[in-house]
Amino acid sequence: MSRRYLIIHGPNLNLLGTREPEVYGSMTLAALNERLTNWGREQELELRCVQSNHEGHIIDALHEARGWAHGVVLNPGAYTHYSYAIRDAVAAIGLPVVEVHLSNVHAREEFRHRSVIAPVCRGQIVGLGWLGYRLALEALEALRTD
Repeated sequence: MSRRYLIIHGPNLNLLGTREPEVYGSMTLAALNERLTNWGREQELELRCVQSNHEGHIIDALHEARGWAHGVVLNPGAYTHYSYAIRDAVAAIGLPVVEVHLSNVHAREEFRHRSVIAPVCRGQIVGLGWLGYRLALEALEALRTD
């Protein structure tokens, strides 16, 4: 059976490569997704990448993942700090979720230090750029029980 994972990129991540490159790097979202899907193919993983600036769309993607995915890599962007709706969706879907952030949120503004989503995730990876996504996928694979 193919191992399947959902990757969710939250708000403003569609601007990667041009938005604050000193913080988020120069890699575009398309390049990040291509790098991940190429790596995933080598590992025999099926990856579906979704980006949305809309909270409800992220929640819908999480709900839909229940029917096909083995786990989720979630970069909730600024929703990290206040979206109880996304937090509740993560808690409800019954899939392992790893929260990822490109930048080290703990070395930035104080409001970025708190995640309301992390307590319902299997783990959190911050500050490692695109590599954090790959490490999250490796962790989800290592945590698999089926």
